[in-house]
Amino acid sequence: MKKIFISSDHAGFNLKEQIKKKFSKKYLFQDLGTNSSKVSVNYPNFAHTLCKKVSKNTKNIGILVCGSGMGMSMAANRHKKIRAAVCYSVKNTKLSRLHNNANVITLGSRLTKKKTAFKCIETFINTKFEGGRHIKRIKKI
Repeated sequence: MKKIFISSDHAGFNLKEQIKKKFSKKYLFQDLGTNSSKVSVNYPNFAHTLCKKVSKNTKNIGILVCGSGMGMSMAANRHKKIRAAVCYSVKNTKLSRLHNNANVITLGSRLTKKKTAFKCIETFINTKFEGGRHIKRIKKI
C-alpha cells in the first residue's frame, strides 16, 4: 500500500478528511494536521512539515489542501526537492506529473469541487514522469 503524506489548514480540513475517507482502502495516509476546521492556523507551518517528510525520499508524495491551494503551493516550493503544483483539473494535474515531476499536489477547497479533487488525486498518484527532455528543465528549477 502506497504511503501518502497529507496536510491542510483550517480551510482545507474538511476536504482533507473526505480525501482520506475516499482513498483509505487504496492508500495509507500519514496525516500531518491540522485537526479542525474551527481553529484558524497558519498554512505555511503545515506545508513545511509535509515537505520535510516528502523530500526525504524521491518516492514520497504529498497532498496539501488550503482555501485556494496557492498559499500551500508557495510555501511548499520554498523547499529543495519539492515541486508543488496547484491542481484544478485532470489535465493540469497530469501535466504536472508528466512534464514537471511534481511530488506535491495542492488543492483549493474553496475553488475545487470534491469530485474534481478526487479525480485530480487519482491522476496525480497514477501518472508517471516522462523524463527525457523534461529532465534538463527540472534541473534548472
